Amino acid sequence: MENEPSFFETSPTPGVVGKPLNRVDGRDKVMGRAKYSAEYPLPGLTYGVLKTSDIAKGKIQSIDTSAAAKAPGVLAVFTHLNLPSLAKTPNDADGKKAIGAPMGFLPLTSDVIHYAAQPVALVVADTFERATYAATLVQVRYLTEQPIAAYTDPKATRFNPEKIQDGKADGYTRRGDAQAALASSAVKMTAVYTHAINHHNPMEPGSTTAVWEAPDRLTVYESTQGVTRTQKSLAAYLGLPQDQVRVITKFIGGGFGCKGSCWPHTVLTAQAAKGVGRPVKLVLTRPQQFTSMGHREDQTQTLTLGATAEGKLTALIHEKTSTTSPWDNYAEANSKIINLLYECPTFESHYELARGNVMTSTFTRAPGEAPGSFAIECSMDDLAYRLGLDPIEIRLRNYAEKDPSTGQAWSSKSLRQCYARGAELFGWSKRNPKNGVTREGRTLVGWGMATASYPVHNSQGTARVRLYADGHAVVQAGATDLGTGTYTVMTQVAADSLGLPPEKIRFELGDTKLPTAPNSGGSVAAGTVSSSVYMAAQDVWERLTKTAIKDPKSPLFKAKPDEVMVDKGRLQLKANPSKGEDFMVLMKRAGMDDIEGSGQGKYGAGYETGQAANPAGSGHQDEAGKHSMHSFGAHFCEVHVDPDLGTVRVTRWVSVHGAGRILNAKTARSQIIGGSIFGIGAALMEATARDPHYARYVNADLGDYHIPVNADIPDMTVEFIDEHDPYINAMGVKGIGEISMVGVAAAVANAVFHATGKRVRDLPITPDKILGTKAV
Repeated sequence: MENEPSFFETSPTPGVVGKPLNRVDGRDKVMGRAKYSAEYPLPGLTYGVLKTSDIAKGKIQSIDTSAAAKAPGVLAVFTHLNLPSLAKTPNDADGKKAIGAPMGFLPLTSDVIHYAAQPVALVVADTFERATYAATLVQVRYLTEQPIAAYTDPKATRFNPEKIQDGKADGYTRRGDAQAALASSAVKMTAVYTHAINHHNPMEPGSTTAVWEAPDRLTVYESTQGVTRTQKSLAAYLGLPQDQVRVITKFIGGGFGCKGSCWPHTVLTAQAAKGVGRPVKLVLTRPQQFTSMGHREDQTQTLTLGATAEGKLTALIHEKTSTTSPWDNYAEANSKIINLLYECPTFESHYELARGNVMTSTFTRAPGEAPGSFAIECSMDDLAYRLGLDPIEIRLRNYAEKDPSTGQAWSSKSLRQCYARGAELFGWSKRNPKNGVTREGRTLVGWGMATASYPVHNSQGTARVRLYADGHAVVQAGATDLGTGTYTVMTQVAADSLGLPPEKIRFELGDTKLPTAPNSGGSVAAGTVSSSVYMAAQDVWERLTKTAIKDPKSPLFKAKPDEVMVDKGRLQLKANPSKGEDFMVLMKRAGMDDIEGSGQGKYGAGYETGQAANPAGSGHQDEAGKHSMHSFGAHFCEVHVDPDLGTVRVTRWVSVHGAGRILNAKTARSQIIGGSIFGIGAALMEATARDPHYARYVNADLGDYHIPVNADIPDMTVEFIDEHDPYINAMGVKGIGEISMVGVAAAVANAVFHATGKRVRDLPITPDKILGTKAV
């Protein structure tokens, strides 16, 4: 194909990729120049504030907006009676199919109340303060019904979904005959694990600024993890061609999954801006953040395992029950990690859901893998204790040399090395095998560990590279930077791919006018976008190579394309590197001010790590599809437990991961630290309490929803195994945002078990649970 990039060699010598380069956007953030979605001072900007329901189930009997409408500065008060209409809504079957989950239901489209704090009115005023005051003047009377708060409610009806996670995962899985294998197993163990509701709570709440540039052209500044997904959703709701909706997200103040989808407040802001004919900005309050952008669902897992007397697994049976909203079947797919982490000939899983009067749950960091790993990794620890084996030894006896869930070979796996290096760094060999006997002063000391794994999700995207004859480049992709370092690592990839210093690269992202890229979520962005950038650079070199070999004045005149390689921006012959020229010389002689290339990066594309190999569609790509692609790692944890107060403090932490190519040693380490802190929070303190009678949250703020602070976290040791994966993508990058949290809660719980002899299977592990649990 004419536009297919050539696959000649680039320099294998590493440049800045992998190095601990400081964040290229760091100065803008420190100096306050980085604009977040609520910080665009548009002409005529107005402010939207939501009025939310006081009940969780029922109907609006009457709504009086007269006082609010007369308040100073108020431009409009929108309710289900007067909000500008939509082309489609998820309330309709056709709309739900077109727009997708997790929204499933859009407020202000009817008088029905499905969950507490559901928006019932949207006030728009000329200042935020005036809009906030006017919202308090809206009077609503309800016909109240008794809500269902959770699957534990006796009135809740449980059902067996055929599919979960928006139809992407099976609600029932069977591999072999697990029940028969269990019956004949020498060792049988069953344990029940519960996980509290968790909320994402990024520093930046959900925020939208919407402006209609024309009656049929909308621009939205949105705190989203995916500008393209938001663009598609808004276009479907509003009945506009996708190219007439522009979404801009230059900086995000954290997301962790809650900004991975288009939520009601975003659509309502666009509708309100249409209604008042001026730009509208809406920022969720912290309490509204708890009821507007999803959460990790409350859930119970029952895990039964069978094993031989030597500790070899023979059967795994997993059951999960959780609460979903009145309109969807979302549940985290916990069983996936249980099905693949260890070699076991049989497996069975089953999900049950119960509809409650709650906002729908959604992706929360490492969805499925994080809570699933809590169950399997604690159970493996219990199996080791029962058989008198070291926790690492029980895992090695069940080490999976290929993916048990598919039978496929791993594209790469460095888990053994992770165990060995983590144990060495932690000093695991000095661990006393007996529980509840190690002390430091009056506190009990425990050491625990757990395995981590996360899949390499299939995704694809595109990038554009414009190389200028003066030696600088502009690189573009419609990705987003969650704060994890996308600006920086893509600058590094572009620098190495183009043979330029990082300061000569300007990487642009966060705009639907740029080439399409996937969401920043599911650990897909780093691998997909870096591969797109790399392939776009190869397209540039192919074009320049064609120019050179046709130029009589070039040292490469009449050379064949496959005889040319690129080394640090210099085109030269493979057989005679002294024969070549710098791209700037070539471009200036040819009268080229700039040259543009584009490329597509995707997982399973069949490229060798860090250099072009065989073209997409080759036999190598077919071979890639025969492999199971995952990252692996291990967490090691030390805790100190006060036996009288039941308090737990994490005092040491080691994480070692094999996650393909690491693009930036500094930002990658930061990612692992951040995810581990996230997991420690879930293990020891994070829990949203939902009132069982009124189905409303009673701790919807950061005063009562406890998250870790600096004083809760020790210095952390993080290392990566040097891992080369020839199958996953052009850059050999797997992604690390999710795996950093997988296994963390189990490592903490296992350390608590070692310290106290008490197995707490109910997250978070709070003092009352430790004091109320008997030692084994």
